[in-house]
Amino acid sequence: MPPESPAVRTLSPRSSPASEGTRPLPPTRKRPLRTLLTALVAALVPLLAALTFTAPPAAARTSAVPAATLTEVTGFGENPSNLQMYVYVPAGVTAHPAVVVAVHYCTGSGPAMYSGTEWASLADRHGFVVIYPSVTRASKCFDVSSPQALRRGGGSDPVGIKSMVDWVVRTYSADTSRIYATGMSSGAMMTNVLLGDYPDVFAAGAAFSGVPFGCFATTDGSEWNSACAGGTVIRTPQQWGDLVRAAYPGYTGPRPRMQVWHGTVDDTLRYPNFGEEIKQWTNVLGVSQTPAATDTPQSGWTRTRYGGTGDHAPVEAISLQGVGHNLYASGMGARALTFFGLDTSGPGPQPQPAACRVKATTTAWNTGLTGSVTLTNTGTSTLTGWQLGFTLPAGQTITNGWGASYAPSSGAVTATNASYNGTLAPNASVTFGYQATHTGNSSAPSAFTLNGSACAVG
Repeated sequence: MPPESPAVRTLSPRSSPASEGTRPLPPTRKRPLRTLLTALVAALVPLLAALTFTAPPAAARTSAVPAATLTEVTGFGENPSNLQMYVYVPAGVTAHPAVVVAVHYCTGSGPAMYSGTEWASLADRHGFVVIYPSVTRASKCFDVSSPQALRRGGGSDPVGIKSMVDWVVRTYSADTSRIYATGMSSGAMMTNVLLGDYPDVFAAGAAFSGVPFGCFATTDGSEWNSACAGGTVIRTPQQWGDLVRAAYPGYTGPRPRMQVWHGTVDDTLRYPNFGEEIKQWTNVLGVSQTPAATDTPQSGWTRTRYGGTGDHAPVEAISLQGVGHNLYASGMGARALTFFGLDTSGPGPQPQPAACRVKATTTAWNTGLTGSVTLTNTGTSTLTGWQLGFTLPAGQTITNGWGASYAPSSGAVTATNASYNGTLAPNASVTFGYQATHTGNSSAPSAFTLNGSACAVG
């Protein structure tokens, strides 16, 4: 069943003259069929020509909601937690526009996020579409704590938000390589969750006063996690990264970039969460925890960039000295837009390739083989924790391995470092291997991704 169209108020068409009275029409003479057809064609030709040269532009023909107006859309797709969807499409929406999902704070709403931030005005300037999800549960907080919310397709709010994105992609032929998430407080936590659950959907995120993916997890149905809010949930980068990777087991594709913001005197979601977010996303993206660049873009701000020095570094973190929980101010959205890459024409930046090289060989017999894989860190920063993704040729199944753990045993496999070989200094290598059965094809894998980014091979 196709999704419902958004409710749009339309004017009733004016009545035809025949309906205004009962005056009979004058009698007509019968005319030969060929004459009638000739006359009909003669009338249609100029009409068709006029339509050809005066057809509205494609954007006007496909617009499903009023331009430059916040509009609620219903029936947009699977929505297990009954979220509301609001969308803003600028009058100058571009062909194949980018999409920004702007997620509200606790007690907030989609309309409040629309009126309280500059995302709509930025959309007017740059031609992208903005989605404003809105919670209907009493707390007005997003679910970032339940087991359902913390895995891809598990149910709850992330599934509904993904459906909203799908609706915009279908309706406006949006560019699927330029979909972004941002939010404040509860919305910042949801930004972390969306990037963890759907790394194949979102290209980047910007979280204002949030916590790491999985930090707010609970099993008792509670929406609140006091330990996380208080900044006492401390994990290693590998542990934080593993929580993200567990949301979509077996995924080895590119991971979204992340920008995080936090005030040093935040008394709602304490400042240690800022450092834990940095740990998590540097691990997920396979970059060093040592900043590649540090600067002060504004008085009282400290900005650190990881894995790169420019505006599109894999991870960017902005700390605001002496600022509390409600740190968002006008102009910050524009900075997030720069990080996304939407303040310039053309596609935004793609995830940067990992600085790695892989050499893989196999030795085979009858129906078995052993595989040897050497991973080299070709970057300038130490790698802390690694996951190497590759696809086994059809018919191969891993039966055991050494130097790494492997899951699943066939198809798209992820090899995760052992406890003793997870740290790789620049130019250092690690060799690990596996034993497998095969049905004729005993070749080694031909492509590899390190923590979601492609490696050189050979």
